[in-house]
Amino acid sequence: MTMEDIKEKARILREKINFHNHRYYVLDSPEISDGEYDRLMRELQDIEAKHPDLISPDSPTQKVGAPPLESFGTLEHSMPMLSLQNAMNVEELREFDARLKRSLETNFDIEYVAEPKMDGLAVELIYEGGLFKVGSTRGDGIRGENITLNLKTIKSIPLRLKDSPFDELPERISVRGEVFLPLEAFSMLNKKREDEGEPLFANPRNAAAGSLRQLDSSITAKRPLDIYSYGVGEVKGKNFITQWEILQTFKDYGLKVNPLIKKCENIDVAIEYFEEMSRRRNELPYEIDGVVFKVNNIRLQGELGEIARSPRWAIACKFPPAQEHTVVNEIIASVGRTGVLTPVAILEPVKVGGVVVSKATLHNQDEVDRKDVREGDTVIIQRAGDVIPEVVSVILSRRKAGSKPYILPDTCPDCAGKVVKEDAFHRCLNSSCPTRLKESIRHFAGKNGMNIDGLGFKHIEQMVDKCLIKDPADLYHLTIEDILTLDRFAEKSAQNIIDSINKSRNTTLARLIYSLGIRNVGESTAKILAAEFGSMERLKKTTINELMEVDEVGPETAAAITGFFSARENLELIEKLWEGEVYCSAPEKRAGGLFEGKLFVLTGTLESFNRNEIKTLIEREGGKVSSSVSKKTTYLLAGEGPGSKYEKALKFGVDILSEAELKKMLSLD
Repeated sequence: MTMEDIKEKARILREKINFHNHRYYVLDSPEISDGEYDRLMRELQDIEAKHPDLISPDSPTQKVGAPPLESFGTLEHSMPMLSLQNAMNVEELREFDARLKRSLETNFDIEYVAEPKMDGLAVELIYEGGLFKVGSTRGDGIRGENITLNLKTIKSIPLRLKDSPFDELPERISVRGEVFLPLEAFSMLNKKREDEGEPLFANPRNAAAGSLRQLDSSITAKRPLDIYSYGVGEVKGKNFITQWEILQTFKDYGLKVNPLIKKCENIDVAIEYFEEMSRRRNELPYEIDGVVFKVNNIRLQGELGEIARSPRWAIACKFPPAQEHTVVNEIIASVGRTGVLTPVAILEPVKVGGVVVSKATLHNQDEVDRKDVREGDTVIIQRAGDVIPEVVSVILSRRKAGSKPYILPDTCPDCAGKVVKEDAFHRCLNSSCPTRLKESIRHFAGKNGMNIDGLGFKHIEQMVDKCLIKDPADLYHLTIEDILTLDRFAEKSAQNIIDSINKSRNTTLARLIYSLGIRNVGESTAKILAAEFGSMERLKKTTINELMEVDEVGPETAAAITGFFSARENLELIEKLWEGEVYCSAPEKRAGGLFEGKLFVLTGTLESFNRNEIKTLIEREGGKVSSSVSKKTTYLLAGEGPGSKYEKALKFGVDILSEAELKKMLSLD
């Protein structure tokens, strides 16, 4: 054979194998036997082994895994991968529909696309010119782990998109999908792990996530993972009119789409579909925990926009959680960082929804009384939202004679301090309570607080037990000699903790506010307070009335904030943090700035600044930055190679700015 003949043979083999991969892994309709498929694959492998220069990036032989990676890098998503709002029942689904109609100022029916909500791991696949380039996990929604090599091992992910019979492939498209492990494959995988003495996966989702995060992609290749594609991020060179069109086009491209998707002409049809899926969920070959509904019309999606990290035009309606019955062996009082005593039922371990549950919160004394849960009772439990275990009810017919109602103690089980009832909660008043202190320090040092990397709860327990720290500020007065007194610490690991503590000294005002653990003040409220007051000094002196004028701050939160700063020990804690050289930068905000009340969206490649710099400049001038174009958008800042946002901006009549024009407006040219 001539070299041209060999090239042609390799091309034909790749074409055949890709065709049969699509028939087998996507359409579930194979046309040849496994033996015949193996023969074709071996023939191509032989050719590529003899002629490595003929190996192409989209060859099916490239799906067999690669050498282990040292670590995962991260990839920034071209557009944020947003999470979804949840509806817990059909009434909330109807309210969602009514809310959209009010927002759109219409009485006409809204058409939805419905699809089963897969219980897997969300990923993004980037195709350029039809060729799979990179892939990542959802991560924090802004950036995810680069798992390209592992994704290449999933046989239902095409390395090259099929040419569409209707138009050319887009120049670039980011495909969003859900990787999952079918139930049969999950059972076989756990059986194999049991035979080999390895720990079992708790559920298919954990197995899928663990498989995708293998540093050795040849291990991932051995796991029979699958994927359903459900949406797009950035698209260049192609405009979609509807969500349904996106899914049908995916099929043309050779991407796998859930065959149970349905177009619903109104909310009534959507609810019928939800109820049907609820009945069928246990018959499906994979786990689902609800149904996702999306507004079909892309233009309407743009008009609706998004809120926080969720699109307004989509919702996940969750199924009622799985339930089981078990026995309450004991009820204990657990102490939290704010001193609240929470009754916790210690259960006879039982598997619920694929996860072994051994304890469940009883929330507070009122809840214990309402359900009349006692030690020794047989109870029905469920995983609320399929995640948090809770007691649903007691099976009274199985109650043992002589059982007594449970009452929370009037002294703290950990420090013997006085416990008082405040509204629905029982609270330990001793601010020096060891358990309360440990939990407050864990919150303070956590990822969303001061982010002291490597400082685990076991380290905190030792530090408190050995009296090295008596409050969070003491962390900034620790020495390497102090750390070396803890168990299992050597010079290097002790230095790592000190380095992490030192690194955390420079933080933001929002993080510091959140880390203080003020009641009712979460991350979002902390950011709002930081933006509104600008400094800890101003926040300390604010009044309830001033706080009540701030968006998202209600009377309870306002009272909690002023109460926190009226306590002498809390003011001393803040002073001690300053003495420990903790510095927090306040968000820069100019009242009446150039962009006050203006909404920006960014698209394309920007040369003069990175996106974070531009966002900071815009916010400094009083503007806001959104990830999607809507009728409320003021400006689209367009860099090189703008995507579909550019077309949407033109449709909505949004002003389009170049980098040069923005710099001129900011007097930076």
